[in-house]
Amino acid sequence: MKEVVVATTNKGKVVEIALALADLPVKVLDLSEFGDIPEAVEDGDSFMENARLKARHYARYTGKACLADDSGLEVDALGGMPGIYSARFAGENADDAANNQKLLAELTGICPEQRTARFRCVLALVDIDGTIMTADGVREGMIGQELRGLGGFGYDPLFYMPDMEKTMAECSKSEKNEISHRGQALKIMSKILGEYLK
Repeated sequence: MKEVVVATTNKGKVVEIALALADLPVKVLDLSEFGDIPEAVEDGDSFMENARLKARHYARYTGKACLADDSGLEVDALGGMPGIYSARFAGENADDAANNQKLLAELTGICPEQRTARFRCVLALVDIDGTIMTADGVREGMIGQELRGLGGFGYDPLFYMPDMEKTMAECSKSEKNEISHRGQALKIMSKILGEYLK
């Protein structure tokens, strides 16, 4: 059984990742089980760089294989912002509500057709021997004019998917795992990891 630490303090992500890897001979460990580890410095200029940085950092501190993700929202009308700054769009210690309010404010006056956006997720898994595996996933959608739904986290209540006629926050957990950017990346990573562990 391969032990893999999920490099995040976000409990929602840990649950999603554990579900996605449930069919593999993998034991998913929560970063909080390893005590006080200094936070990784995310100074890369892409999701891929940041995911690799985080995975390497936490693998070094835990001594175990580490899976990190870097994900966020790219809004076309904002030139791809908030992008890698998604979690701190409204400031360093901003919460989901503040980030969502800032996004709505930035898009004031932008007509619905021009509110196209995508969620992007890059996963990086670093094994203790230095092996790196990566996967990425994308989910296209639009930014709504108001918050809808109580599920998920982050920008989910604003991320409207015309093909499903609902926001990410209105999806059930299983639906979200199936169609989300992280769900897509996890499917790919699950295949790569399955081959790797054979």
